[in-house]
Amino acid sequence: MRPLTRNGRTRLVVATLGAVLTATGIASAHVEYVTDAGERGDPVAFLVGALSSPLVILALGSGGVAVLGTMAAYLLFRPLRADVRAFRRALARYTDLLPWLLRLSMGLPMVGAGFAGYLFTPLVTAGDTVVPVRLFGVAVGFALLFGLATRFVAGVALVSYLALLPFHPEMFFAFEYTAGLLAVVLVGGGRPSADHVIAQMAANEETVYSRFDPFYRRIAVPVGDRIDPYRQFVPTVIRVGMGVVFAYLAFAEKLLAPNQALAVVEKYGLSTLVPVPPELWVLGASLTELFLGVLLVLGLFTRASSAAAFVVFTTTLFGLADDPVLAHISLFGLVSALLVTGAGPLSVDAAVFRAPNQMGIPGTGVGPSRATDGGDRSGTDADR
Repeated sequence: MRPLTRNGRTRLVVATLGAVLTATGIASAHVEYVTDAGERGDPVAFLVGALSSPLVILALGSGGVAVLGTMAAYLLFRPLRADVRAFRRALARYTDLLPWLLRLSMGLPMVGAGFAGYLFTPLVTAGDTVVPVRLFGVAVGFALLFGLATRFVAGVALVSYLALLPFHPEMFFAFEYTAGLLAVVLVGGGRPSADHVIAQMAANEETVYSRFDPFYRRIAVPVGDRIDPYRQFVPTVIRVGMGVVFAYLAFAEKLLAPNQALAVVEKYGLSTLVPVPPELWVLGASLTELFLGVLLVLGLFTRASSAAAFVVFTTTLFGLADDPVLAHISLFGLVSALLVTGAGPLSVDAAVFRAPNQMGIPGTGVGPSRATDGGDRSGTDADR
């Protein structure tokens, strides 16, 4: 009976966690994208009023106990070890496609931003410079999608974002671009990509193209050799960037702007969908985002946190019809990348639960240092 008891407890806490994530995830949108509420509101008054409700305290407390209980139950009983290990290894076999996944995650929203006429986020519109902005977004997006001059294009986009950020602070709502573009710089074009095809042709001395190509041996190979040692930090870059995004959204869009967050709850009738106080929706969404952000920055239960983030994004898109899908593609892609890589180095998962393991992160797919076999390299994230 003992195994049944463990499994029963695990199913109970997992089901409770799922219900909490589903309920709060619908309210976890980019608030600025779906409401025009002007007044941000008084955060202190909002918290005092919300936490004076026994129902709010009970719901938040039970949700917190459910989440922490789920984590503790997993560490204590470690259920379904073989299943989790097989799942992790299956995901790790997609490592050779990681550059492709990252290029799609950055390229698709950049193309969408170009055609829509905004810079990185719908909050920063082109205005009088609509033509250059559209050309920039479309050119960068398609270059990333095709994998042409990948590292250079991603570097240009990253520098452009950082240069524009002081002039448009609202671009911080799309801070995931820094993590995604830097990750693309580290991994390169990978395969399939135009860079990979060109490199194969240039590396073959029997081709006519290899005699004239001025970039592969003089630029691509030296740059790749310098960047290769840092590829192992791709998971670290992604999860820290995503963690910062989650924490920032929790504070900037909800806890510090309660009126705007409450306007979203009212606009979509969320309190009618689930008859709880609007304040509970806002606090639940903000605490969920903040908790996921902390877990990602620490690299604790990384794959589980990424899966939970994926659920949050999905419920947001289905629950809030006005939330622009293109603005979330980058988020979907980056948490999917973490499902493949795990926590990576400089993480609690690696330091506490498992010794670091050198996971090959592919780049151009050419040369002995560029892994392309897609073998079973499960990374540093333990059975999570």
